[in-house]
Amino acid sequence: MNALEQFRRETRAWLEENCPAGVAAGGRAGPDEHRLWRERLIGKGWSAPTWPVEYGGGGLDNNEYMALIQELRRLGAPVPFGGMGLSLIGPTLLELGTDDQKRRHLPPIVRGEVNWCQGYSEPSAGSDLASLRTRAVDNGDHFVIDGQKIWTSGAQVADWMFALVRTAPDAPKHEGISFVLLTMRQPGVTVKPIRLISGSSPFCETFFDNAIAQKADLVGEMNKGWTVGKRLLQFERGSMATLVGGAAVREAGPTLEREAKKYVGEQDGRIADEALRGQVIEHNMNDHAFRLTQRRTVEEAKDGRTPGPATSIFKMYGTELQQDKSSLFVAMRGTRGLGWEGDGFDAREIGDGRAFLANRAASIYSGSNEIQRNIVAKRVLGLPD
Repeated sequence: MNALEQFRRETRAWLEENCPAGVAAGGRAGPDEHRLWRERLIGKGWSAPTWPVEYGGGGLDNNEYMALIQELRRLGAPVPFGGMGLSLIGPTLLELGTDDQKRRHLPPIVRGEVNWCQGYSEPSAGSDLASLRTRAVDNGDHFVIDGQKIWTSGAQVADWMFALVRTAPDAPKHEGISFVLLTMRQPGVTVKPIRLISGSSPFCETFFDNAIAQKADLVGEMNKGWTVGKRLLQFERGSMATLVGGAAVREAGPTLEREAKKYVGEQDGRIADEALRGQVIEHNMNDHAFRLTQRRTVEEAKDGRTPGPATSIFKMYGTELQQDKSSLFVAMRGTRGLGWEGDGFDAREIGDGRAFLANRAASIYSGSNEIQRNIVAKRVLGLPD
């Protein structure tokens, strides 16, 4: 038995012993069981499985991490790894942060004690992010920040923000930008949620009026934050956690094929509608090829590092797959796919209808798909401007 298989067996045994019955296999667990499950994973280091043990992580390599996710899904236990702390700022600090920043910020992220949000886009700086105007003035041991961010996901519940700010206003726009961390729990920060067509308010406007960011929380060099900000976006678009998770076996749940048979019927064990059957088959083939590409990327990664510009491929194509799937779920239901609320629709019909609307934004946020295609053309394929 090789080391990976031994790890898998030990992992399976630990999960079966420690996962509360109500949490496994989609059980109806209460808050106490979910809290217990989270505490046990944190104690094992599996809230951040691949992070160094010294910061509370599990120290797993990518193959062990993939095995862990597969065993979690086999058991039907939720995969609790997520959030901007774990997927965005954490990996960025591990790669580019100081020892002091890692010691102060990483353990609370692992323990789930803090929520993070991203301060990038502004009303006049969206796709052209380098045109940002939020200013940070050097004031000795801290910066004084004034300006506005928009589309700040989760700002209303965030404890900390990582932000791009302008520290040299007279420099060319891609220069003179710094990457700072600041607490949201201070008088100079005001947050206003934005209500969306999907009915939720995950995005916010964030205003800074003499807000403070400590010099000790400057990540990277002064006026060189554009490089740090771009690297964080690569983690967002295709971090190793995302790639490993996407390449692992998907969790059980309603599939396109199952739902299609439910709404349009089946014939000889197949979806009755030939055109819809072809669309479902095409989507499933594309999804499988996408996950195989993710897995190949994981296996080819050097030292477990997230790839560079190639992550734009995963963001772009993954977004389009997501939109295609939500469109199929709605289309196959006919008029029952149009429900927003009311007794005439079940929870899944309403949920998928709202997800369809929410997913329209997926090809815009985190860098639009047009921008991702430009990055792939220039940085991956080496095509001329």
